[in-house]
Amino acid sequence: MRLTAWVAAGVFLLDQISKYIVVHLMNLDRLLVIEVLPPWLNFHMAWNQGVNFGLMAGEGDLTRWVLIALSLVITGWVWIWVRRERHSQLMLVSAGLLIGGALGNVIDRLVYGAVADFLNMSLPFWRNPWSFNVADIAIFAGAVGLVLFSGKGDGAAKKPRPKSDAKARR
Repeated sequence: MRLTAWVAAGVFLLDQISKYIVVHLMNLDRLLVIEVLPPWLNFHMAWNQGVNFGLMAGEGDLTRWVLIALSLVITGWVWIWVRRERHSQLMLVSAGLLIGGALGNVIDRLVYGAVADFLNMSLPFWRNPWSFNVADIAIFAGAVGLVLFSGKGDGAAKKPRPKSDAKARR
């Protein structure tokens, strides 16, 4: 579980430091747009009060607290799930990515009332209308990793099936 905790802490710190630098030191909250490597990478300020792509945004303060509670429940559930039995290193890293990202966005909702999204990646022929942050990347990568790597532990926690059961099933 140490690996999960270290990954979660690293993601959380990277997310919060990047948000502080971009929002407060670079004043993106007032400038709203900073072109970094147009059109490939730009900083576009977006205060996301909902979930991905702004879904459920504008539903009021109740939504904010529901999303905080939901994030904490999911974070706790993932922590307990990976703690209960042996998992591969990739599974533990995936859990840490998801947990660190979720907690980073929880802090935003507590401090700002919304999640600070600022990364925007587009192409010369397509302008991406959505912004995201380090926590969002970690949550996505962690969720994908949990799906891909669950059940692929070293097998230490799995008990072999008794031979009598194998014969009975034939």
